[in-house]
Amino acid sequence: MKIEWDPTLEVGVEAIDEQHKELFRRLDRLLQAMQTHQGAVEVGRLIDYLGEYVVTHFGQEESVMRDRAYPGYAAHKAEHEVFLKDFQMLRAEYLSSGPNAVITIRVTSRVTAWLREHIYRIDRALGQYLQRRA
Repeated sequence: MKIEWDPTLEVGVEAIDEQHKELFRRLDRLLQAMQTHQGAVEVGRLIDYLGEYVVTHFGQEESVMRDRAYPGYAAHKAEHEVFLKDFQMLRAEYLSSGPNAVITIRVTSRVTAWLREHIYRIDRALGQYLQRRA
């Protein structure tokens, strides 16, 4: 199984698209590691990366939305907050149970599903708004 960036998920803002692509690369790395029974090591790396990602990426998106008076800002920010809560629960589970197959699968499936849905539904709308205002 492989997870790859899908060009239909592009929002049209290079910096945001590059951050999304990097997250997809890291998720794919975790899936590949799971196939070679190295998932326990890689899941910790992904959790560490996500801890930084939610701060920098969400912060950058929210700053752009505020600066450009994006009308969907509140709903978009609320989506970020939901993911942040989910991530914090996953991280707490990882810290309490350690790197095991269950947490590895949970992290992979939850982050992958959220990311695809969020980018397709929410981030693309932001991208379209920004492109219209450019």
